[in-house]
Amino acid sequence: MSIVESTRPILGGVDTHADVHVAAAVDAQGGVLGVESFPSTRSGFVALHAWLVGFGSLDRVGVEGTGAYGAGLARYLRGRDLQVIEVDRANRQLRRRAGKSDTIDAIEAARAVLSGRASGLAKSADGNVEAIRALLIAKRSGRETRIRCLNQIRHLGFTAPDTLRERRARKAKPAQFTNATSRRRAATRNRTTFTISSSHRR
Repeated sequence: MSIVESTRPILGGVDTHADVHVAAAVDAQGGVLGVESFPSTRSGFVALHAWLVGFGSLDRVGVEGTGAYGAGLARYLRGRDLQVIEVDRANRQLRRRAGKSDTIDAIEAARAVLSGRASGLAKSADGNVEAIRALLIAKRSGRETRIRCLNQIRHLGFTAPDTLRERRARKAKPAQFTNATSRRRAATRNRTTFTISSSHRR
């Protein structure tokens, strides 16, 4: 590589997938310097980065899907002191003219960063924010599963034997459910308050 090539500014663009990432390098005028595919593994990330910097001075990379297939690559590139820009999919007009193409998507990701159409930094997907997101997903999944199971039990009760269905109907009044839930929550709060107070006194 010549001195001019090693210092010229370039930008990268990546179209991400589950198994393979397609990367493109463009110069400051948007000219395509190269397009290459890399496996979506740690060694693939290393090879992709080395391939991009082989074209010149790299400081920004546009990546599609940083919240999904591109999350690992985005973390790696940030660790190499690069700005990772979140890029939406290629514009629909271009897709209609040229059809779906990973190569075109990668080139458009780089050009979107160059033109300023894409300028937002990708989320880090780590730390406290990511931990809270994982907890919210688990909570939402648990709530949906609970509702689904309760609905299944309720519908099974429609065809249960008469004696069982009548006994269930007498016990499962909505008001009783509401009162029982309120009492349970109040008892939980009281136990929590007592535990905290006791620990303070110690």
